[in-house]
This record gives sequence, structure tokens and C-alpha cells, in this order.
Amino acid sequence: MRDQNAGTFDTELLDILVCPMTRTPLVYDAEAQELISEAAGVAYPIKSGVPVMLIEEARTL
Repeated sequence: MRDQNAGTFDTELLDILVCPMTRTPLVYDAEAQELISEAAGVAYPIKSGVPVMLIEEARTL
């Protein structure tokens, strides 16, 4: 059985992913397994190597 955070995030996705709220680039936080939107002040979780880019799933920083 795999851990929820198991899996590897493909950092090349950072070239095409943007924050759905602000349309600005994201920063990868490998330790927290999150994509950070500094402009919006939120973090999107990465689950099993897949970024969850839903506004309602974002954590306020």
C-alpha cells in the first residue's frame, strides 16, 4: 500500500502550471509536498505525485 505522498512530482510541470487564482508561477516545496503561490498566499497539495490545483484544496500560508 502506498503512502498518500508517495510518488514523484515532475518538476518540469512548473514550466506550464500556474496558480488558478492569480495565473502566476508556482514554487515547489519538496519537503511539504506543495506548490506555493506567493502571489495568492496559498499552497496547493501534491498527492501521490499529482498536484491538486483546486482553489478549495489550497492551504492559506
